[in-house]
Amino acid sequence: MMNDAEIQIQFPKPGTWQEFTLTAVYQDADGYTRIDRYTQDEIPANQAPAMAAVVAALVELGEDWQAVQVWARLGKDVLTLAEDGAYTMIDAVSLTVEAVHAETKGRRIFTVSDYPAFIITDPAAVAFFKHFTTSTNNNIII
Repeated sequence: MMNDAEIQIQFPKPGTWQEFTLTAVYQDADGYTRIDRYTQDEIPANQAPAMAAVVAALVELGEDWQAVQVWARLGKDVLTLAEDGAYTMIDAVSLTVEAVHAETKGRRIFTVSDYPAFIITDPAAVAFFKHFTTSTNNNIII
């Protein structure tokens, strides 16, 4: 499976997590790049808990920094399973976050190196990513 798909989430009012635009960028089955956009009202109800997991990770930034844009990419994370130290690789969604400072209005990019909580291994978050970045999604809005 190709791994150059991404989801971009823009928050027009930093700190107001209920209002956003989600943009999915991925290749369809014919190899064409697709760009689908959704508002918060167009997110299927069964995907809402996964979006909540993304928001929960963003809250890690604290009050001084508020996310204005998020890039989510599917990758792998290490999960230690056995007492002997054996591990397995699992799917995970990694976030890169552009945030604005509440007082100075300065901008900064935060990554998983800054906040390990930006690696989301919850299967619902992985399913959320795949839902919006596969060509089987028929809700195409360009």
